[in-house]
Amino acid sequence: MLYDLIIIGSGAAGLSAGIYAGRYRMKALIIGKEFGGETAKAGAILNYPGFQSVDGYELMDLMKQQAAKLNVETLDAEVASIKRQGHCFTVATGKKTYEAGVVIFAVGAERRRLGLPNEKELTGRGVHYCVTCDGPVYTGKTIAMVGGGDASVKGVILASEYAKKVFLIARRKKITAEPINLDYLQKLKDKTEIILETEVKEIIGKDKLEKIILSRPRKGSSELIIDGLFVEIGSVPSVSLAESLGVELDERGYVKVDNMMRTNVDGVFAAGDVVNHFGSFKQDIAAAAMGAVAATSAYNDHKIHG
Repeated sequence: MLYDLIIIGSGAAGLSAGIYAGRYRMKALIIGKEFGGETAKAGAILNYPGFQSVDGYELMDLMKQQAAKLNVETLDAEVASIKRQGHCFTVATGKKTYEAGVVIFAVGAERRRLGLPNEKELTGRGVHYCVTCDGPVYTGKTIAMVGGGDASVKGVILASEYAKKVFLIARRKKITAEPINLDYLQKLKDKTEIILETEVKEIIGKDKLEKIILSRPRKGSSELIIDGLFVEIGSVPSVSLAESLGVELDERGYVKVDNMMRTNVDGVFAAGDVVNHFGSFKQDIAAAAMGAVAATSAYNDHKIHG
């Protein structure tokens, strides 16, 4: 099936790009492996303009509905491959293929792992990467969160609604997060404990997580018995599809773009967490803005080559 534009990724950047493409009257298709990306799993979002508080999944669904009203199609599928012939791109999802004159990569990033033995085997059996998804499982139990940034602090705040005790384990000397989140964390000191300058060295358990081993003793012991371990240490951009087209990456491994979200490959644009346009500032408002710019560039490119 032939489209003017195919957007790979259905998070804030991809859906925003779809909305703008629809407004430009482009025939557009959004393909996403996981609808809403990380935003859909974020729980309550308190800093998106126009909403005092909105659930992440709800926000993404509102964007999807807005795109649909502009005749933009969405498809829940994983892109297996993408090929380029001249100014035409063929995108394959399983046995089906779709073609378009321009493409936007809005595939986001994958959660970073600790890289420890037993981590993969115990994923879903005590080791997790999404508090919104799996936090309720640990109602009344003890868990640990690994990470020292804003995302991990927000994870602890959310987890504290379920767990009876939450440890925050950070390898640095202090936690870095938005002041408002640090203030909230301080209010939870009866349910939380911060362990600084410490790393998780081992994950112990056969059929399920039993305990973790810390890099330095806490209260005389390096063992910490917990029911669940949540990892929130950043993300790695999903760039393999873009690389297959010869798209250039920057020094940190993100898709390299100019101010209009253009890559080095004609007809290919990128937006959201797959690029490092705003550095470590990975927010929905920034992703949505990049998606809008990418769609505008894609439209201008389409007018020339369409």
